[in-house]
Amino acid sequence: MRSVLALDLKDDAELIAQYEAHHRRIWPEIARHLRQHGVTAMEIYRLGTRMMMIMETDDAVFDAAAMAAATADDPKVREWEELMWRFQAPTPWTPTGQKWIPMTRIFDLAGQAGEEDQED
Repeated sequence: MRSVLALDLKDDAELIAQYEAHHRRIWPEIARHLRQHGVTAMEIYRLGTRMMMIMETDDAVFDAAAMAAATADDPKVREWEELMWRFQAPTPWTPTGQKWIPMTRIFDLAGQAGEEDQED
């Protein structure tokens, strides 16, 4: 399954540079944690302070609640999350206590009629 999520960064060029540096090579424990919980691919994009994450998961393994519980139980993952929160900020639409918030898909080219399907 593909999920697209949004989060903001604090509007500080130095903090943004540090955040990006941390993501050039994440801690091995974080990569392992993600993979163990069914995350098969993840990409993060940034425009200004707004970030978008595309996350692919294996439906047979991924369980958001179980992953959240494992995060709370793992000191190294908690340390990473606390470090990242130094740089991150909730979007104006993010409920209190949450970080990454799912985005709503409003367009999918695959669902559109192709040129070959249209009559002249």
